[in-house]
Amino acid sequence: MPDAIHGDPAWLERMYNARAAVPGHAQILQRWASDSAAARAASTCHLDVPYGQRPSERLDIFPGEPRRAPVLVFVHGGWWRSLDKSDYSFMAPAFVARGACVVGVNYALCPGTAGQPVTVPFIVRQLEQALVWLWTHVADYGGNPGNITLVGHSAGGHLAALLLASAWPLLSRRLPAVLVRKALAISGVYDLTPIRCTPFLQRDLHLTEQQVMRLSPALLPAPREAHLHCVVGGDESEEFQRQCSLMQRAWGSHYVPRADVLQGMDHYSIVDDLADPGGEVHQMAVNLLRL
Repeated sequence: MPDAIHGDPAWLERMYNARAAVPGHAQILQRWASDSAAARAASTCHLDVPYGQRPSERLDIFPGEPRRAPVLVFVHGGWWRSLDKSDYSFMAPAFVARGACVVGVNYALCPGTAGQPVTVPFIVRQLEQALVWLWTHVADYGGNPGNITLVGHSAGGHLAALLLASAWPLLSRRLPAVLVRKALAISGVYDLTPIRCTPFLQRDLHLTEQQVMRLSPALLPAPREAHLHCVVGGDESEEFQRQCSLMQRAWGSHYVPRADVLQGMDHYSIVDDLADPGGEVHQMAVNLLRL
């Protein structure tokens, strides 16, 4: 097996091209979009709520039924360069039914334009801005700002883990030392070193060595109050599985008590399991919401 950091580019493309590994991915994405439109039509929701000035800085909020409901913030994947919060509304109803407030968050996509380039560090700043907005305003939608759980898939899994390490008081003195301490990262990547060496991704991401060091959760110290669960499908590539176990080794089992490989699941069916009230990934998220 090639070294994951200095591996052959063609091997890395096979390892990280999740769409190519699932031949029916286009139909799955179409189903998610259709199911998501139906979920929005059948639910009480506030769509495209601005958390900033840019068109990409928008939230979809599915309010919690009880006051001060636990808040699940879903961060979509797409390698920081595709997809949209609206593609994942289908997973909200099951959590709202359990009494949670569900928030889908959008962000700008790499590489942006010549006039407005978008980088991964820029996306991280946007998501920090979104969480600050939620900490201030989510109570207006029935959510408890003191009980926020991040759930992210793929690149969103990376972002969810990384946001646990954000230095919130440096953003504003009015913020708590720990704004968010719980996250479920699904099929995430936590060391961006091989991503920088993967041609089909690096063409749009333009990651630098310094960015890799600053933006790789597995290369950072564990935040003092982090509680991170990582999960990956057993049918995903060996690199996705390595990234999952790497995160637990890097931060330790105290901060990452679960780094599970779920047999029979791929990069997409694992998201369906999140939306399924009987699913193992769904229950992991529910357990975090209750902490």
